Amino acid sequence: MPRARAELVCVSDTPFYHVISRCVRRTFLCGRDHATGRCYEHRRGWIEERIRLLASVFAMDIAAYAVMSNHYHLVVKLCPDDVEPWSNDEVLARWCSLHKGPPLVQRYHRGDKLCAAELGRVAQYAETFRARLGDLSWFMKCLNEPIARQANREDQCTGHFWESRFKSQPLDTEEALLSCMAYVDLNPIRAAMADTPETSDHTSIKERIKPTFSLAEAIQQQTEQQALNDFAVPLKPLLGFEGVIRNSFQRGILFSFEDYLELVDCTGRISRDDKRGAIDEKALPILERLNLDPGQWCERATRFEETYQDYRKSRRRRAA
Repeated sequence: MPRARAELVCVSDTPFYHVISRCVRRTFLCGRDHATGRCYEHRRGWIEERIRLLASVFAMDIAAYAVMSNHYHLVVKLCPDDVEPWSNDEVLARWCSLHKGPPLVQRYHRGDKLCAAELGRVAQYAETFRARLGDLSWFMKCLNEPIARQANREDQCTGHFWESRFKSQPLDTEEALLSCMAYVDLNPIRAAMADTPETSDHTSIKERIKPTFSLAEAIQQQTEQQALNDFAVPLKPLLGFEGVIRNSFQRGILFSFEDYLELVDCTGRISRDDKRGAIDEKALPILERLNLDPGQWCERATRFEETYQDYRKSRRRRAA
């Protein structure tokens, strides 16, 4: 019998979780259905766009992701404490960027004059939405529901698109986190969809190596699909790597990006009988394939931390 999500997800135990969501009836999320000849490749973008935008709205960090043919993987870090300093107005704005919100909240946003009792009810709504913005189940609900609606419209059908609930697995050690991230980033290679990590489309590792995500295009696409009302927050970068342990608070992954790339590259060269693909043993090491000299590498490896600091500064300026 399935266990309650509250029993499976506990931030006090670990903030990191591996999440999988799979299509029902072997429906194609994306890729090409060889049985019918139809191509669903464009749906990969829907998922990737939605992941990045939702992570910026919610109190979540994305450590890794991979969009496959009929399922996708996420490695997320839950950050429920991030919602505490948000004002009620910011909470309402974030929630209403995804949903219409109750009529009373809509009136509040229009600037209508509200009585004290109505303002109190608006504050109650804000506290409800504050809790939801730090909750994994609500994050997944806001991720999967619009994708299902859009796919059903495109397929001209109704009914379930996703297979039951999403599956989540706690990652309670650094080893578990790194091995899971490598597993997720190597999924396209194991499925023989790509030859190397840097050519694995719609994965976090390719986005880290060769960033191509366009915020403007993502907002336009999600708005046209009626999955987004507004987006007025800074785009949150992928969770960064921190190769040095400090006494101060550390937000990122306690591992250097250089070491992680080498870990993924070495792991991907190990062939498995139950998987179709692997990185060619004769391929150059990944750092050589990327043609990075030490100076360039240092700049690129530290860019993620700098980007996240810029994001935090932007958040503080908006709050002020």
